[in-house]
Amino acid sequence: MTVTEDRRDIGDRRSRQTRFTQLPFTLVLLVVAVAALRIFQYHWREGAALIGAALLLAAVLRAALPTAKAGLLAIRGKVVDIVTFTALAAAILFVALTIIGGPFGSS
Repeated sequence: MTVTEDRRDIGDRRSRQTRFTQLPFTLVLLVVAVAALRIFQYHWREGAALIGAALLLAAVLRAALPTAKAGLLAIRGKVVDIVTFTALAAAILFVALTIIGGPFGSS
């Protein structure tokens, strides 16, 4: 086996490993895309609640997955990420579920 074959083998293993690394982040972005669609359809509360749900999903995925498999959900330390995602989700859900009326109506 030559040096070139060794490097290709390492590159193949690395590409297989990273192929699904961003899947958790993709799932969170998919929920955010659905939320954006609901907001553009003038259902802003439902869209905001979905964004809060996406942040909760990010927190759960960050807690459940090791750092190597968390992809772009791993920003800082694991505990800091989980606390930050959860706090932002709670704030957005609080706003989405408690605001009544306003310029966007009540729906």
